[in-house]
Amino acid sequence: MFRIRASLATVLVAAALAGCSTGGSSDASAPAPATGGDGRCSAAGADFTLGKQGTPELLDQARKASGAQIARILKPHDVVTLEYRSERLNLNVDEQGKVVRANCG
Repeated sequence: MFRIRASLATVLVAAALAGCSTGGSSDASAPAPATGGDGRCSAAGADFTLGKQGTPELLDQARKASGAQIARILKPHDVVTLEYRSERLNLNVDEQGKVVRANCG
């Protein structure tokens, strides 16, 4: 009886560990995400946007550099929701459309 339980426990542990492994690709040309690849935003990756004109192209570059899944440009008088979303990048622009702040949420 003990052997059956020990064998069953070993199989269960092996199955659990196998489920934790990733089947990542070996494509070395794929760019590494700025974060752990979990889609969470890291605003430091978008610091290069400060002082530049906020364009859709710049927003997309900043989104990729920050590791965020989604991004938006916020103008001075835009109405925005206040929920925090760890996967979202915000580029705040001034009246002339220049980026003055990059933050996550």
